[in-house]
Amino acid sequence: MGLIDILVTIVLSLIMFGIGVSLTLSEIKHIFSNPKALIISLFSQMILLPVIAFSIAKLFNMPTYIQIGLVILAASPGGSTSGFITFMFKGNTALSIVLTTVNSILALFTIPLIVNYALHHFEGVDKQFFLPFWNTFGEVFVFTAIPVTAGVLLRQINKNMAQQITKYVKPVLMILLGLVFTLMYFGTGKVSGLATSEALNILPFAILLNVLCLFTGLFIAKLFKLGNKNEITISVESAVHNTTLAFLISGVLLHNENYGKVALVYALFSFWTAILFCFVMKRIHLLKKDN
Repeated sequence: MGLIDILVTIVLSLIMFGIGVSLTLSEIKHIFSNPKALIISLFSQMILLPVIAFSIAKLFNMPTYIQIGLVILAASPGGSTSGFITFMFKGNTALSIVLTTVNSILALFTIPLIVNYALHHFEGVDKQFFLPFWNTFGEVFVFTAIPVTAGVLLRQINKNMAQQITKYVKPVLMILLGLVFTLMYFGTGKVSGLATSEALNILPFAILLNVLCLFTGLFIAKLFKLGNKNEITISVESAVHNTTLAFLISGVLLHNENYGKVALVYALFSFWTAILFCFVMKRIHLLKKDN
């Protein structure tokens, strides 16, 4: 692991710790004692999103590497960024954290099935691969479970200190997240050789996937009447994918960095479209309350 990777790991862990400080143990317990939102969200992310990616890949004329890249991206769960956006817009942060953790573990089994099928369907090849269990499992705990648990425990042990930290969490986390974007997309060189023409070719399909993911999450949450907070959470979790995992699958496990170009293009705008979506959602909710 290089210096930049270590810095990204530290910053992401600090972000999740800051989010954990804002949570209580009872909020996390509530997700498991009332699992309706969790089960519906997992179904949406694990089943509906890959179906959407397959549909886009089949309906439109595009190079095979974009087809595969879309499926890899859709199959990848949410990451630390989705938790931060949910926290920033006062969604169900506990649900977001639990979703990220559970979905990342389930992805060990679902991603190989989905991506192997995509490779067979679109390329006519059988490249069987499996996610490295301890690496993937370890990342979930390093990036999410351990720092969030530390934050929650701090709130349990010293509520006053936690409240003081919470006052400064949002501005500090914004700065840290900006640092993560700088390190990840300008310093790590996850995908090389992305030409402007390729990026412009990928962009319409990446935007279409992003929009459909956002509104699928919203539709599912509204269909099952999960409430405004869960609507924000499930929409964001559906649309802000773990692009680092998509890079790992593409370049390291499948030895084809072209697949990862879709994730790279997606990562450049998906954070901002999710923020815009949440801002509009909040405004609509406030207008409804005023009326």
